[in-house]
Amino acid sequence: MYSIRYVQGHVHVYDSRGFFLFSADNEREAREELMEYEESAA
Repeated sequence: MYSIRYVQGHVHVYDSRGFFLFSADNEREAREELMEYEESAA
């Protein structure tokens, strides 16, 4: 489970515990990076 939050014009992605994972320029980019992040963690 991840959450995507908008912060000062950027998108921040957090894990289920609320820890910051990475930022992106927009939600589409964040979702793409999240897919890559999940694949590399597996």
